Formats: sequence, structure tokens, C-alpha cells
Amino acid sequence: MAINLQKGQKISLTKDNAGLSKIMVGLGWDPVEQGGKGLFGGLFKGGTPNIDCDASVFVLDSSDKIRNKSDIIYFGNLTHKSGSIRHMGDNLTGDGDGDDEQIMVDLLKVPKDVAKLVFVVNIYDCVKRKQHFGMIKNAFIRIINLSNNQELVRYNLSDDYSNKTALFVGELYRHNEEWKFGATGEGDTATSISEMLTRYR
Repeated sequence: MAINLQKGQKISLTKDNAGLSKIMVGLGWDPVEQGGKGLFGGLFKGGTPNIDCDASVFVLDSSDKIRNKSDIIYFGNLTHKSGSIRHMGDNLTGDGDGDDEQIMVDLLKVPKDVAKLVFVVNIYDCVKRKQHFGMIKNAFIRIINLSNNQELVRYNLSDDYSNKTALFVGELYRHNEEWKFGATGEGDTATSISEMLTRYR
């Protein structure tokens, strides 16, 4: 049974799951239904805004720094050079149930000089489209053990993210030879991946 985390909580993934290696990190969200087209004009589809959220992973060293472009895993760079992290591709709308985007991680293959994986979501072209995370509901991140398809952890983001255009969702990090997960759930006003990266330069 999955452990449901609250914002700020942390849990060890490997302590109670001996041999855990291959995991899937799923992120999901749904657009909030709106009445009519409003000021978004043609961006609405069936009364719901067509919001293109992009999930990405920042691969950090022990100083919480990103070293080069290849350590940014996103729709334009789907696989880490080590082969340990693989993004399964971009979902353009957020329609449908379940995960909207999935990222595969092989914990045993993550290079030893990598200390943390930061999972983030931003809204593509948010300024031009006048969109923010107050227009999103049911956002979550979950971790699946791929050896048995068991959901280990789920974190439902329940804060009000109105006027926030970026989310720092959660972190996978090493601690005393264990892999832990922290539920971050922090909203930000960054309007692109590049702006989100400034805190890790």
C-alpha cells in the first residue's frame, strides 16, 4: 500500500524495499473546467483550458548544483547520458486519467557523483497563453516499484498555486547509502525551465 505524503515530509525508499532499483516516477494533473471561452479564446477545448504542462528532472551534484545541459532531462533531452534516467515523452494536454508524464529511473545506475534528482513541472508558453497553476487540479507525483508495479509513495499537491507558473514537486536524494524522497510542492513564478534552473547554478 502506498504511503501518502504531506508537503515537507520525507521517506526512505530503499530502507524497507531491499534491492529496489528500477522505479517509475509518474506526474499527473487535470485542467480545471471553465465556463465558456472567457479571455482564453481558442485555447479552450470543451470548456476546459488546453494547458501544456512539462515535467522535467534536474540532476544535481552534492552542492545542489547542475553541472551541464545534459543534466537537464526534459522533452528536448529525454535520456541522461548515464542511461539511468529516461523521460517517456511530452503530454500536450493533461487529458485523461492516471499519469500525464512518466520518468524511469534506475537507482543502481545513477552515477555516484549525483546526489539529488529534482522533479519539476512548468507550463509551456505560460506568458503568451496567460496560464498558471491555479488552472490545474488533482496534481500529484507517485513512485512505482517496477519489479512488482507496487505504488510506493504518492504526494497529492493540495496548495493553492494561483499565479504560480512553475512547481518544484519532489526530490529523490541520497542519504547515508539510502535513496529518499521528499515532497516539496513549492510554487514559483519562473516562466521557463531556464528560469527554474537559476537556483541551481
